[in-house]
Amino acid sequence: MTVLIAEDMHMIRGALIALLELEPDLRIVASVDRGDTIVQAALDTPPDVAVIDIDLPGIDGLTAAADLHRQLPSCRTLILTSLGRPGTLRRALSAHVSGFLLKDSPPQQLAQAIRAVASGRRVVDPQLALSAWDSPEIPLSPRELEVLRLAARGADAAEIAGCLFLSQGTVRNYLTAIVAKLGARNRIDAIRIAEEAGWIP
Repeated sequence: MTVLIAEDMHMIRGALIALLELEPDLRIVASVDRGDTIVQAALDTPPDVAVIDIDLPGIDGLTAAADLHRQLPSCRTLILTSLGRPGTLRRALSAHVSGFLLKDSPPQQLAQAIRAVASGRRVVDPQLALSAWDSPEIPLSPRELEVLRLAARGADAAEIAGCLFLSQGTVRNYLTAIVAKLGARNRIDAIRIAEEAGWIP
């Protein structure tokens, strides 16, 4: 069974590789430290499972997982996160992620989760699954989340418009709608609400 590891912290990536190489049935075929290099690495050496940290430079792990699903649907994805927010799990499921594991899970659980998702099963940390069950639906559309994610990274209306091929007026309309939908005081408050709920990384 072949595995790709995507983790930007070199020490953690090295530890994950060392841990998984102790398993006789698992073989690491690629390791990357940026979200925007995952798809190409997977296309070059197709893995059965991609283990992806949710917080990566370039693009975040969930965006990369969704891209990977589109371009290499045979590869299953297992997301690792240190923050078990219910909204994040909802985003992961909509990105066709096969598994979602907290980084503080016992080491043997990772190998078991990789085998499970490779065999077509879905693996979700039980505590996270329970909290997601009780959490509200995300009130924002995928495009509104995209706009807010860019705003959270410090982009202004002109930069967001350029990234998403929209007019600045449309971006401002999106931001106004986002603030209203979240019952926020302003854009900064909307970003805070969305980050705390796990709707944006």
